[in-house]
Amino acid sequence: MRQRWSEQTILDAAVELLSVSEGSDSFSMRKLAAELGTDSSSLYRHFRNRTELMLAVVDHVLVQAMQGYRREGPWRARLIDLTMRSWDAYAALPQLARDATHYPGSGPGSRMLIEETLQALSDAGVPEDLIPQWYHRLVTLAVSLISARAAGQSAGTDERQRKLEKFRVTTLGADPAEYPVLARYGRRIEPVGFDRESFLATMELVLNAVPAGQA
Repeated sequence: MRQRWSEQTILDAAVELLSVSEGSDSFSMRKLAAELGTDSSSLYRHFRNRTELMLAVVDHVLVQAMQGYRREGPWRARLIDLTMRSWDAYAALPQLARDATHYPGSGPGSRMLIEETLQALSDAGVPEDLIPQWYHRLVTLAVSLISARAAGQSAGTDERQRKLEKFRVTTLGADPAEYPVLARYGRRIEPVGFDRESFLATMELVLNAVPAGQA
């Protein structure tokens, strides 16, 4: 008799498969079904298509990321906590992160993250009419950086090395007479890319501009 998997089991298996998948075609309903030892029809009882499955996976990941969160401390610290929870959750799932803008989530995990971000902005004293605007700015930046990092990770080791070599030719090969500032700093600048530390530093810069205490 064919085993029927619960939605929770399917989502856990999808997260596990995404964590080891590489390339745009490495995750599919068929491969997920094979991982579970069943066929795709078992999955379609829960999810009508891949998009619906991915939306559910995103929310599943966000629910897990929000575990243990408490609405405590200053607004700024809470916003940093929320953004870093998202970063860490997606860092383990680069394929999902690369397409984060396509799968915004639509369940309790997403609602919780939105609620807490809006509440932190409200507690900061941001004027009421500006809260949606600043929410959009923060989330757009965070998702864009998360997606950009994942896109970079999706490239193979050889491709990343070639890009680094080209960047070094550009920076270290600059004529000091024509590009004096580039020649001065060339050995100390890095290619475009974001790690956890640079992501945090960028979010801190944006938070410096939040119109706190103006409500």
